[in-house]
Amino acid sequence: MDKPVERMEKGQVDPAAANVVPIVETLRAQATGRERERRFNDLLDALPAAVYTTDAAGRITYYNDAAAEIWGHRPILGTAEWCGSWKLYWPDGTPMPHAECPMAVALKEQRPVRGMEAIAERPDGTRVPFIPYPTPLFDEAGKLIGAVNMLLDITERKRAEDQQALLVRELHHRVKNTLATVQAIMGSTARSAETIEDFKTALTGRIGSLARTHLLLADQAQAVDFAEILRSELEAFDDGSGKRIVLSGPPVEIPARVAVALGMAIHELTTNAAKYGALSVYGGKVEASWRVTIEATRRMLGFDWLESGGPAVGEPTRTGFGTRLLEVVLPGQVQAKTRIEYASDGVRVHYDVPLPAETA
Repeated sequence: MDKPVERMEKGQVDPAAANVVPIVETLRAQATGRERERRFNDLLDALPAAVYTTDAAGRITYYNDAAAEIWGHRPILGTAEWCGSWKLYWPDGTPMPHAECPMAVALKEQRPVRGMEAIAERPDGTRVPFIPYPTPLFDEAGKLIGAVNMLLDITERKRAEDQQALLVRELHHRVKNTLATVQAIMGSTARSAETIEDFKTALTGRIGSLARTHLLLADQAQAVDFAEILRSELEAFDDGSGKRIVLSGPPVEIPARVAVALGMAIHELTTNAAKYGALSVYGGKVEASWRVTIEATRRMLGFDWLESGGPAVGEPTRTGFGTRLLEVVLPGQVQAKTRIEYASDGVRVHYDVPLPAETA
């Protein structure tokens, strides 16, 4: 015989229902917590910055794709500790133990860590400099529950700093060389000038040539096109006909050290042609041609300067600054081989200058 159904008195609560209510509330709270965590993780995943979290013991509980990109791999959640980097280094290159990394310090000392830099080494050996921002997390009771860290990749900043340091060293080197060149120019000009006015005119022109070459180098960094050096000196004498000034040769970049010496040499040739040679008369002509050849294991710049249509030319009675520059300075500074001919129809100059295999 079936057990009779017990009737509930009005207002009496079913014990089974009373047990269900707390369970439902707990499940609802858990679901809400999971949804909140999912939304939080979605937000972190969308950030371009590298972010990861740990529990209070330092075990990694979450990281986004940007963090995995910096580390170069995906560490195992709940196993990897403190930082997901394969290896860590201090900015000076000495190894940094994971247990001493900024995140470890933040958790152990329960304080945010700021103003530190580190280097992460990936499994493939590449390194990424970064700035960490580890911050401890506490619950409502003030108990440590974990930490969050943001890693700022500063590779581009470091590259810019290295480039700036290189440029400063290059500037110091150029200034030192320029001052030495100016001193040599003043000494040689003083010895060859017959009057104060000659000294002033020659020195002004030579310093101007030096300035123009340095301006070209400033515009084009570590090297300058050889044709630009020629044009900067000869354009004032070009009448636009294509017959008075003729330049022919391939594009070839000249490194700074060589460009300064060649710029000065071309200035001296131009000045001499304007004072005594083809550019001193109407109808005179200057042809400048160059080529690059391979000699043994190095490149050679071969240059020819040919004047025609000017006054009759003879052997100079004294050795001027330009001649010394071509015959002494160029061989000494850039290992050039120079030949000067004083042909009756115009000066002819040829020099070969070794170039590096590659220029900046």
